[in-house]
Amino acid sequence: MPITRRSALAAATLALPAAAAAQARGWPNRPVRIVIPYAPGGPVEIPGRFIAEHLAARLGQPFVVETRPGAGGALGTKQVIGTTDQHTLLMVTGAVAIQPAVQPDIGYDPVAELTPISLVSEASMGFMVRPSAAFRDLPGLIAAAKAAPGRITYGSSGNGTTTHMAAALFGARAGITWQHVPYRGGGQLISGFLAGDVDVMSGDLATLLPHVREGRGVLLAVTTPDRVPVVPDVPSITEVVPGTGIAIWFGLFAPRNFPEDATARLVAEFAPLRSGSPLGERMAAAGGRLLLTGPADLSERLRRELPLWRQVVADAGIRPE
Repeated sequence: MPITRRSALAAATLALPAAAAAQARGWPNRPVRIVIPYAPGGPVEIPGRFIAEHLAARLGQPFVVETRPGAGGALGTKQVIGTTDQHTLLMVTGAVAIQPAVQPDIGYDPVAELTPISLVSEASMGFMVRPSAAFRDLPGLIAAAKAAPGRITYGSSGNGTTTHMAAALFGARAGITWQHVPYRGGGQLISGFLAGDVDVMSGDLATLLPHVREGRGVLLAVTTPDRVPVVPDVPSITEVVPGTGIAIWFGLFAPRNFPEDATARLVAEFAPLRSGSPLGERMAAAGGRLLLTGPADLSERLRRELPLWRQVVADAGIRPE
């Protein structure tokens, strides 16, 4: 049978899935970037760099962590979405579900344009005050905020971050008005808090605990629905204001059209980390837990939280950027 242009195109089309599968089986065949779209020194770098080292050792290619801060994580996320090399990954916090609510013109749909690889971990956040604060528990904070609406300030690691929204959710459901002060990352937030620039700091426990243990801060509450084993005497915010519990979570994504075989290979390589790994122990010591449960849980978490944060933005009166 003679080869026509139509038959050649058909044969090429049929060959595409096989070629993609072959490429995925050889994945990675060059260095892989893991983009973290936040300022250096944040909590997501701990699991990000550990996983990068683990994957490099298992897969025989360098995994290079790059921080690309800007716009609450949106800038680095856009850069990853725009890549087509199939060797760029994205490690983000749950802020990936928040940003579309606070930036309606964000320019991308995280559900449609990101491929979920795995929910990596989750941890509690907390509200911390200095030892000299006039209140040392949540009822005291609520009373002070209601006595002087808008006067109490709280700092977060940036507008639209999980630390911001945990405090916004609490404030909206507690019926208080307090003033948000966003910083450019956790490092600047700690500096501002210790300098006395804000009354309350909303941060992840990994960042807060060293300051609590050294007497520079007092934890008012943790943000998860239940208490955290590393600080069992610190109440959950839900004990004072029900329905306000939220965790900070980290997820690993790739751009859309990422090969399924490459996703499966990454998830398979996570198996040794799920029990008894130094990363799991480090997460537990900071009030978190390692998950690495694969794409389904990450996809479900993203889809569930998108409408939640739209509602919180509306309830808290947060102005879109």
